[in-house]
Amino acid sequence: MTRFAVTTLGTGAALPARGRSPSAQVLDANGSLYLIDCGEGTQERLRASGANFQRIRHVFIGHLHGDHYLGLMGLISSFHLMGRSGPLDVHAPEGLQAIIDLQLRTSRTFLRYPLTFHIIRPENGRTLLEDEHVTVHGLALRHRLPCTGFVFREQPAPRNLRKDQVHRVPHFERNAVKAGEDLVLDDGTVVPNAELTVAPPPPRSYAYCSDTAYTPGIVPFIRQVDLLYHEATFTEQLAERARETLHSTARQAAMIAREAGARRLLLGHFSSRYKNTEVLLAEARAVFPSVEASSDGCTYAIDQRTIV
Repeated sequence: MTRFAVTTLGTGAALPARGRSPSAQVLDANGSLYLIDCGEGTQERLRASGANFQRIRHVFIGHLHGDHYLGLMGLISSFHLMGRSGPLDVHAPEGLQAIIDLQLRTSRTFLRYPLTFHIIRPENGRTLLEDEHVTVHGLALRHRLPCTGFVFREQPAPRNLRKDQVHRVPHFERNAVKAGEDLVLDDGTVVPNAELTVAPPPPRSYAYCSDTAYTPGIVPFIRQVDLLYHEATFTEQLAERARETLHSTARQAAMIAREAGARRLLLGHFSSRYKNTEVLLAEARAVFPSVEASSDGCTYAIDQRTIV
């Protein structure tokens, strides 16, 4: 089974609290690492997690509040000092490149590796990246600054050859058959693909909804996602504060998960006023039972579903 898992490196809101750092996550898709947000101190938490963060090729920054990007310059600098030569692509709102360029110029740092910025804008369903492991689409979140969420969908795996039929398929034809093609024998007989293969497990998916007010407009774009991370900065007791700051309550996060038919919900971006997450969990579970509160440094595996 290939790996598809997310590690939450920071689960706090703008003001860090004991045991909760600013927002940052890393998604491991079969050994390829994707960094999602990069709050202050992210590189230290990456080291603590044991991740080989030189394997990070793409960084996604949802919006330009400092608790979501202030760790990026340090990470870029460390890559340089470690002798990185491979490219780094940063997908972020307009303005971040100017911030990073200013710091590089001021410190007279000339990077050893290519650094490329890709401007993103909040737009539901917009394709931001497609590589051999994942396709990434954007989500239009609602916050005080333009804010983009991200949906990571695993690339479909090839079909599996049936063990009792594999002897019928010549080695040079196996990739084509696993890709879904029928097998044509030397005498012209066509063997349907369904006789030779079985479907692979469905591709897995992960959605990241950082700072946002309750936004039902994203639901069609995260339908039946395997794991949904959704901010839960406040409880319903502070619903008015959530409205003022364009954040969500734990109940609202659970409503999004329920409306989308998500398999699991992961809460995060907790206000420092909550010393533990029990009250937030209880509020969410009343609406959507399959919910967890994220913790700094914890990894959440997304298992492959069994085909019935």
